[in-house]
Amino acid sequence: MAQRTGTSHRAAPEHTHPGQVSVQTALAALADPVRITLVRELADSPEWSRSCGSFDVPVGKAALSHHFAVLRGAGLVEQRDEGPKRVNRLRRDEFDTRFPGLLALVLRDAQDG
Repeated sequence: MAQRTGTSHRAAPEHTHPGQVSVQTALAALADPVRITLVRELADSPEWSRSCGSFDVPVGKAALSHHFAVLRGAGLVEQRDEGPKRVNRLRRDEFDTRFPGLLALVLRDAQDG
């Protein structure tokens, strides 16, 4: 029987390029208040500086993972593992190329409350 080491291996997250995303998928991803909060906080943070657990959202770990999966599927977020943490960046330039002005509008509306 193989011995297990103390390390765990997670599958690398799958990412969808914004060029492959429909407008319906993009709008659906941005329609949820938790996902808007995640996007807004990423927009205000340096790239790769925010781990998944650093966001102030009222959901548990499983729900947070789901929200990040939706954002990855819509081409909004890219994630990578750095040691035990999964860090994030907003794919602003790529998303803006696909949907010019949409992200700026959503971020402005989120600030207006």
